[in-house]
Amino acid sequence: MLTLTATEARTRFGEFLHRAQREPIGVLKHGRMVGVMLSVQDFQDMRAFYAERLQYRLQDSANAAERAGLTPGAFVALLADES
Repeated sequence: MLTLTATEARTRFGEFLHRAQREPIGVLKHGRMVGVMLSVQDFQDMRAFYAERLQYRLQDSANAAERAGLTPGAFVALLADES
């Protein structure tokens, strides 16, 4: 991944925005990575991947809870418990 300083990103923003359509670009400030420029398509793909992963984890947790005997009523009671 190409990296550049925040100053370079600011002064050459258009150039790097165009380049980010082809590959992610890391942005450094004081020698530390503080951000990444990437294409909208890469961002949407990443969000879709994590949404699918979350959905899988939620379903897996629900299945495990059901196998352990957690009923919908017991679940609601757990959520309502303020102790």
